[in-house]
Amino acid sequence: MGTFRVMRQDDNGNRYLVAKGLDRPEAERLAAEYEARGHKQLYWVEAEDSPER
Repeated sequence: MGTFRVMRQDDNGNRYLVAKGLDRPEAERLAAEYEARGHKQLYWVEAEDSPER
């Protein structure tokens, strides 16, 4: 079982690390919390061993 990170992408296509070192349920909860706030950005969860884009 690995660790996960939450990423976001802004309106200009820039990608940022929001949080890392989380278990999957916590990462999913955090991403959903940011989405629920109505930010006009895309949030997602990915495994930390995934290459950054």
